[in-house]
Amino acid sequence: MPHMANKLEFPGGKIESDETPEQALIRELQEEVGITVTASSLFDKLEYQFPDRHITLWFFLVESWQGEPWGKEGQPGRWMAGPTLDPAAFPPANEPVISKLIAQG
Repeated sequence: MPHMANKLEFPGGKIESDETPEQALIRELQEEVGITVTASSLFDKLEYQFPDRHITLWFFLVESWQGEPWGKEGQPGRWMAGPTLDPAAFPPANEPVISKLIAQG
């Protein structure tokens, strides 16, 4: 998904041809925020249609990890509680999962 200025984004990226979504999660979080995932579960899978392409988004809840998260690519990071999230602050493709996080508290 292209960067959207002034929007909050989850860490993540593309699934490589030789990996599962779970393997991509582990690799991307190591690359982007320097943590090693030790326990996670699938939270949601969404399909989104852009004007020029269709994407599948996999959202995982990371329940435990090793290391201290930090923006390895220079991006700022922050922890936010589900009820404080604003769907409009995220790219449109993320809005359904943000609403689900808010509903679950």
